[in-house]
Amino acid sequence: MIKKGIYSASLSVFNNDHSLNIKATINHAVASINYGLHGVFFFGSTGQSQLISLNEKKELINKIASHKLKKKFFLGTGLNSLNENVEMIKYSMEFGFEDFLIMPPAYYTNNTDEGVFNFYSIIIKKAPKIKIILYNFEKLSGYQFSVNAVTKLVKAFPKNIIGCKDSSYNLYENLKLDNFLIFPGTETKLLAGLKIGCAGTISAVTQVTHSLARKVFDDFNNKKNQTGNEKLILVREVFDKYNLISALHSYMALKDKNFENLLPPLILLDAKEKKDLINKLSNLNFTIDKNIAA
Repeated sequence: MIKKGIYSASLSVFNNDHSLNIKATINHAVASINYGLHGVFFFGSTGQSQLISLNEKKELINKIASHKLKKKFFLGTGLNSLNENVEMIKYSMEFGFEDFLIMPPAYYTNNTDEGVFNFYSIIIKKAPKIKIILYNFEKLSGYQFSVNAVTKLVKAFPKNIIGCKDSSYNLYENLKLDNFLIFPGTETKLLAGLKIGCAGTISAVTQVTHSLARKVFDDFNNKKNQTGNEKLILVREVFDKYNLISALHSYMALKDKNFENLLPPLILLDAKEKKDLINKLSNLNFTIDKNIAA
């Protein structure tokens, strides 16, 4: 079961034919953990989950089920279909996975509190042992969780709705629920969040800021002076100037050409943007050789 900590929304790696490179995807996640992360989420939005077939997701789940780091592996679903969500969840639970990061269905932008409540309640009815981390990201789903909407879900399903990844940032300062894990979706809010009781972060960029983010987390918990938070925020702010998936793949591809493969319509940064990204990070003394999980 997920606990407080630093987690990444891990990248997916693809072959030249646009199929999921399962071995490389797992190896990247393992490397990130070895650099300091408490765990990783496969098939979040940064992992292009909405573009990956359900069969490929099942193949990866089958592979990580016997991995020695299994307890540090977590799953998003990245699916709009209610039935496919249930299918993937039930398949995963057969291998012992119970924690899932689940976003409300995207595309239809008229989601309501009632409709979203129904979506999660049906999933829980069909998979009663599931533990759900709500994914609050209005930019992608067209729906923003309110404090009241989350509170209603937790009250109805206290054993199932255990936390929230807040990438809309309207909850982490305002939602106060006992035994409920709140993870702001950016390192820029990591320390501020920890100070008000948040659990850590689930972030796209922690797969390159891994050791730095972990130091901020550990120093907070050990009541040490913060020496890395300013740099951590500055690095994240650099990546935030670009499409995160494009920037992260462009950055990782400096070491591993496999990361050059993206699923359309996503593309890498153009040459000017890539040069600009590298220069900005170098000016912060944040270079690929020192910081990348490879």
